[in-house]
Amino acid sequence: MRIVFTAGKRRLNLVLPPVVFTKTEVLASFFLCWSAEAEVTNTLNKACIDGGSFLLRIGAYRDSCPEAETIIFSWVERAVTEDPRMPASLLRLHFHDCFVNASHSLYIYYVGCDASVLLDDTPNFVGEKTAAPNLNSLRGFEMIDAIKSDLESVCPETVSCADILAIVARDSVVLSGGPVWEVQMGRRDSLTASKAAANNNIPGPNSDVATLVAKFQNVGLTLSDMVTLSGAHTMGKARCSTFSSRLNGNSNSNSPDINVDFLQSLQQLCAEPNSNTTLAHLDLVTPSTFDNQYYVNLISGEGLLVSDQALVTGDDQTRGIVQSYADDPTTFFEEFTKSMLKMGSLGPLTGENGQIRKNCRIINQF
Repeated sequence: MRIVFTAGKRRLNLVLPPVVFTKTEVLASFFLCWSAEAEVTNTLNKACIDGGSFLLRIGAYRDSCPEAETIIFSWVERAVTEDPRMPASLLRLHFHDCFVNASHSLYIYYVGCDASVLLDDTPNFVGEKTAAPNLNSLRGFEMIDAIKSDLESVCPETVSCADILAIVARDSVVLSGGPVWEVQMGRRDSLTASKAAANNNIPGPNSDVATLVAKFQNVGLTLSDMVTLSGAHTMGKARCSTFSSRLNGNSNSNSPDINVDFLQSLQQLCAEPNSNTTLAHLDLVTPSTFDNQYYVNLISGEGLLVSDQALVTGDDQTRGIVQSYADDPTTFFEEFTKSMLKMGSLGPLTGENGQIRKNCRIINQF
């Protein structure tokens, strides 16, 4: 449930999971979030104002597992050295996790960032790994396994898989040159997963702006959040099969949506044998750096995916945001951290809901 309090020019968004709260609990959360002055310095209050959840908190493992974030960071740091693609892969895992099982109707928000994406299939459900947006696409599962195993040896059944995903996403951005932010923690892990939900909820690479906006609004994110979070495509790669419609191009039209030289380079790359498995950089200029180059590329007609370039050609409002980020990397970094915080707090499982999995691939046996 999202509760919005407004007083004068100040507005607070409180995100609650789909469980029953007493009137006293809701009012207590309101006063916790409202207690800061206009110049907010308290991290809890700032999180509430920026769209985070009061049920999550910074430093949640400070006492129960003080080494948790250090252990996770060291694993991600090693991965960046060994596999330049890993930062983008870990960031994408968090995104795909948060969009599944997350939906809302009026004021009710359902669970999103719950590590359901990590679950293997069982006799009771088909998981999300084989869904169309994930099959032969998502990677980094072994890295999460290694991190979880390490954490379990230090502080058993303490750090959730959902929190691991949120932390590795942040660390991947930081280690790639992007902004730093404090991750809210306290999520618990789901007891199920849904291939159907993954197929329905995750935006596809050929989506137009209207579809993208609808998918994001379905989980409580705005058009601006959509353009901002798309900036994660400043890292990573995509198969030729995911942007095949871009290869036809319309560079000969009066209003081309693809740069001619860029088109020719893609056509050459994807003309190779077994091109369906050939990979292209989402950002050809600075492929391993988290920066605003993605937006600069879009302005130049060098968006790899249809859904990327549509942000410039498909809507004046999204084009304006793209232009502002292309012009000012600082603004992009600031807004990206806010949108990541907001996405990461989509109806988290907390309290006694869900569980802390011992193995991120399977639910604990009761």
